[in-house]
Amino acid sequence: MITNMNILKNRLMEKGIKPTFQRLKVLEYLSNNLKNHPTVEMVYEELLKEIPTLSLTTVYNTLNNFLEKGLVSGVIITGTEARYDFDTKYHHHFLCKICGKIIDIDLKCGYALGEKRTVSGHRIDEVHGYFKGICKNCYKNLGTKPKGHSSS
Repeated sequence: MITNMNILKNRLMEKGIKPTFQRLKVLEYLSNNLKNHPTVEMVYEELLKEIPTLSLTTVYNTLNNFLEKGLVSGVIITGTEARYDFDTKYHHHFLCKICGKIIDIDLKCGYALGEKRTVSGHRIDEVHGYFKGICKNCYKNLGTKPKGHSSS
């Protein structure tokens, strides 16, 4: 039986990354928190409970290594911090201006899906779609609904 740690270890090795205990734990955290889009500090604070000798620098370097090797995606939506996404397929993100939550958006975009590789003769290597507004939970708490949108 293949365990989750074995799967994660194989993912690291496929990307040419030595599967140290700390790297495995960072990757495990990301895989178990797919929708969190955590910062370096969020990963560090959570893993510090389990690995008291872990340093913030180790987490920072590990996430940057994962980013460089394409193991995670970077999300720079707030303008003040980098977030990390275990889901590396192209997709868009929504930032709630009230609660700060970052939500994956399932939006059909030919550029994000890789169907369109050029625009005006320019080759597209990356697509980052960011939307900012108020999430449906915060909207509900405000007692209003978005104008012109159904409540789905």
